Amino acid sequence: MRRRGEIEMATEGDVELELETETSGPERPPEKPRKHDSGAADLERVTDYAEEKEIQSSNLETAMSVIGDRRSREQKAKQEREKELAKVTIKKEDLELIMTEMEISRAAAERSLREHMGNVVEALIALTN
Repeated sequence: MRRRGEIEMATEGDVELELETETSGPERPPEKPRKHDSGAADLERVTDYAEEKEIQSSNLETAMSVIGDRRSREQKAKQEREKELAKVTIKKEDLELIMTEMEISRAAAERSLREHMGNVVEALIALTN
């Protein structure tokens, strides 16, 4: 008869086997393999690097000025384009034709006509594509 917690020794040829008898009570589940530890370590290294790196104010100011310059150039180019389009003369009949045939607003029809230098055919083709 076995008692709880005893180890039973069995010999089989030259090999000795140790069998632990089962004990009743709460058993701990086997530990899960820690496959995410390497990812956490990598993440820690990345955040350490990012914390160590400082943004210099001069670099930030330079970047902001470049962005501001680019925006002002784009806005200036857009205003110049609008001035050029405003100079284009369009016929009232062409405007009415595009508005009725394409069922679009007056502003959209006028814009299309001006972009195509008053050419009705090109404006209509552009609107249908």
